[in-house]
Amino acid sequence: MKDGEIISNVRLQGDYFVVKFYAPAISRSARAGQFVHVRIDRGLDRILRRPFSIHDTAPDGTVTVVYKVVGHGTRTLSTLPAGATCDLLGPLGVGFRDVPEEVVPVLVGGGYGAAATYLLTKQLPQRGVFLLGARSAGDVLLTDAYRAANYDVRVATNDGSMGRRGLVTDLLDGVFDEYAGRKLFFYGCGPHPMLMALARILRKRGAAGELSIDHLMCCGVGACFACVVKVKSDTPEGWSYARACTDGPVFDLDDVYVE
Repeated sequence: MKDGEIISNVRLQGDYFVVKFYAPAISRSARAGQFVHVRIDRGLDRILRRPFSIHDTAPDGTVTVVYKVVGHGTRTLSTLPAGATCDLLGPLGVGFRDVPEEVVPVLVGGGYGAAATYLLTKQLPQRGVFLLGARSAGDVLLTDAYRAANYDVRVATNDGSMGRRGLVTDLLDGVFDEYAGRKLFFYGCGPHPMLMALARILRKRGAAGELSIDHLMCCGVGACFACVVKVKSDTPEGWSYARACTDGPVFDLDDVYVE
């Protein structure tokens, strides 16, 4: 456990914020897909930590998190000024793996799941494709950052207010068509229904990839078994439980149990 001093904590857009912590030990070792477990409140009434995907790290020792205000904890976090501290655990969990340079990485984000895949633009030497799905234009995040990293950015919104009208999975056919003959590897993070739909499509296509399957976490270190998710297994049911916090949150596409 380490105190992370808040360097900045500003509104990104709407209910979305971006907070930057000074946490050099975490910054040095973090990989895309890993998370930090943050204790926001110091009182006794709110003792559980909140898991946040690591959006970015920098040589100055900072760790950046993108979050949405959805409850008491994130609302409190949004009020903390520069100079305040939060107790941090991290980096935790299994992150995304690298792929050979001849492989085209395709990053698929749903909502602020886009924050979890951004660090891949620094982790991987090759440029790739970023597909983002959101409810509306107000939920489209970080596209400028991906474009600045020279990624081919494509957007779908449920209401058609930005990009293509539809779901992020509707963008997959275009990628397969345009990159026919190239080896692709998919990295996904977003709501569970989106990830299950993505997994079904990629399996039908015989594609390879990894999915970040987020889940509610209490301890973050594998002790409480509150964050279990289903993975394929040689059991009569065809699945068994794995802990999202330590066995994941990133799982190989072939290991994901699709419901």
